[in-house]
Amino acid sequence: MTATLGIIGSGNIGSAVARLAVAAGWNVVLSNSRDAESLADLVDELGPAARAATSEEAARAGDLVVAAVPLFAYDRLPAAALADKTVIDPMVYYPDRDGRIAELDAGTLTSSELVQRHLAGSRVVKTFSNIDFRRLFTLARAAGATDRSALAVAGDDEAAKLQVVGLLDALGYDAVDIGTLADGWRNGPNTPVHVQPYLPAWPQDLRTDEERGRWFFETPGVPVPAARVKELIDAAVPVPAGGMAPGARQ
Repeated sequence: MTATLGIIGSGNIGSAVARLAVAAGWNVVLSNSRDAESLADLVDELGPAARAATSEEAARAGDLVVAAVPLFAYDRLPAAALADKTVIDPMVYYPDRDGRIAELDAGTLTSSELVQRHLAGSRVVKTFSNIDFRRLFTLARAAGATDRSALAVAGDDEAAKLQVVGLLDALGYDAVDIGTLADGWRNGPNTPVHVQPYLPAWPQDLRTDEERGRWFFETPGVPVPAARVKELIDAAVPVPAGGMAPGARQ
């Protein structure tokens, strides 16, 4: 039986994951904060393996579920429908967008621990959060490719992490286990592994937003293998919560 990936939030990251999943032979059930009709173009692009639904329907349909919403909307995720599910969390804390969250600012919780607290009946696993959405799509490679990249994975449930590692492999990525949800800060904004390693250096002569946008969408990514991801993770030191890396927004 073909596996199904539920996607709650079909913006940049959610759409990229959906495209990779369909290419890998998965079915996808997409949802967003509006309605199914607003996803018609994406569903048409993806073909018969995709359908649009409500967030609750996507949660129930998914063998795995990606919660690709902005962090400020984490508490709107349908906790009851996600009970007993492995939920992939790609959310990143950007205070200018999400508003200040005291526990994250104080460092008493990571963003994924905050999500796990809301989804108490689910198994939350952090990934897709240390790469921008464009490189997430363009850097995917088949297993064994010499230019295959890796992504960081964090979670408290070992079996759930193995599920997510399997999904990443199907989508075109190796995985580096960085520990528990409490360790998720190691791939957050302003850490060595966040976004920038997958991008070449930004040209200094880009003067307009149009030029920067064109460069962002047209520039190939830089493969970052598992050994390099591990080196960068090991080099991480605690940084203030929040922050912004170019192109990182979900």
